[in-house]
Amino acid sequence: GARAAAAAKLAPPAPPAAGHAQAMSSTAAELEKMRLSSVNRYAAEPKNTLFCIGLSVHTAPVEMREKLAVPEPEWNDAIEALTGYPHIQEAAVLSTCNRMELYAVGLSWHRGVKEVEDWLSKKSGLPIEALRPYLFLLRDRDATRHLLRVSAGLDSLVMGEGQILAQVKAVHENGQSAKGYERHLNGLFKQAIQAGKRVRTETSIASGAVSVSSAAAELCQMKLPSHDFNDARICIIGAGKMTRLLVKHLQSKGCTKMTVVNRSMPRCEELAADFPEVDFEFALVPELMRKVEEADVVFAASGSESILVGKSDVAAMGAAPGGGKVGGVRRFFDISVPRNIANDIEEADGAIVYNVDDLKEVVDANKKARAQAAAEAEALLVEEQTAFEAWRDSLETVPTIKKLRTKAEAIRTFELDKALNKMGEGMSKKERKVLEELSRGIMNKLLHGPMQALRCDGTDASDVEVTLANMHAMERVFELHDVEDGYVFGNQRK
Repeated sequence: GARAAAAAKLAPPAPPAAGHAQAMSSTAAELEKMRLSSVNRYAAEPKNTLFCIGLSVHTAPVEMREKLAVPEPEWNDAIEALTGYPHIQEAAVLSTCNRMELYAVGLSWHRGVKEVEDWLSKKSGLPIEALRPYLFLLRDRDATRHLLRVSAGLDSLVMGEGQILAQVKAVHENGQSAKGYERHLNGLFKQAIQAGKRVRTETSIASGAVSVSSAAAELCQMKLPSHDFNDARICIIGAGKMTRLLVKHLQSKGCTKMTVVNRSMPRCEELAADFPEVDFEFALVPELMRKVEEADVVFAASGSESILVGKSDVAAMGAAPGGGKVGGVRRFFDISVPRNIANDIEEADGAIVYNVDDLKEVVDANKKARAQAAAEAEALLVEEQTAFEAWRDSLETVPTIKKLRTKAEAIRTFELDKALNKMGEGMSKKERKVLEELSRGIMNKLLHGPMQALRCDGTDASDVEVTLANMHAMERVFELHDVEDGYVFGNQRK
């Protein structure tokens, strides 16, 4: 009896009754149908998600911004790394001294954001939880509007400054050689450049507006006891774009004598040629500490990614050579990101350091004067955003056009093959060609109307709306949701 019971336990279960098996089969079929339906819904999302994630002078201190700064020569490498993630189709990097922003087109909003956060964490060496308090995240229309405002100078520390437009142009120009800077972002940055130009030509936002370099020169003049650059010895570290702007603004404020320290001499010679009225003294990096010691005011505007002047360097220098005229203080203005001047040099006697975050003092003094111009600029940006959104929406119909033609071609070849089989082997090549051309001609004539209804240049928002309504109707009528590459028509309606 015990053996029989054990054998019964080990024996396979009896087959279910016929009715029960049928019910189980029906349930499995329904579950599979639901699974395929959800896959199709995911694959048929109306359009990809465009989003922006980053930080700026408004959301993060310079200590955090410099951890994520990406030098221009590395922008395209960052694009390649970002688009290497499975849900990121396109990417762009805008990294300046005041901001580091990533623009991406993702196959999925949530997965795309997670992947960009992973890249940010790896880039900074910090867990994403440490970065999140400083990051902003914008999606679709909000992301578009943000870039337009950035390009127009409305989001700058110094409203209306012109340098940011040049930086947005640099992103677009670099992107032309980057795999991963594709149609959507190409269109967005082109629109942003156009918006930036319009705002500066059609409003007074740029009148009296200053760049970061100009704000640094203005702040320095405010901090000097006599407000006169002739009472101070000026030294600039670096000879790049920032220095060029800085020299221009210092000269406009009456400063005609300055020392420039750089890694090589060619750029120094370019400065001398561009500013013949300025009395320059040039020195190479090995002489940096001696030139800093001889200066009352030091501007750091280099592309170096490391600290060039530390607390111990300044402590060994003694008092500023200008004495009472400069208040016995050596002033450092660090407009580099990452910073080139150590923040703790203030612990040394007779030294003060200002960084890009301290320029807010200058900004606040000029804000009210540009408020009206900013309102005019915002109105212009609404027009530019509407134009971009219409263009982007017009791209939505491209997959539908492809699916419609794919299905029509599949039906044509299916019916043609069926007809040719019925006609038998006795047909000549000429007769076959006539049938082929007949079927193709009928298909093209039938498709002409629907194809025209799906095409739109995106310049008129109301036309785009009608086109999108046509698209959704055709996807339903022609049952296009299940049409993919390699689609074969199988005469489903038997």
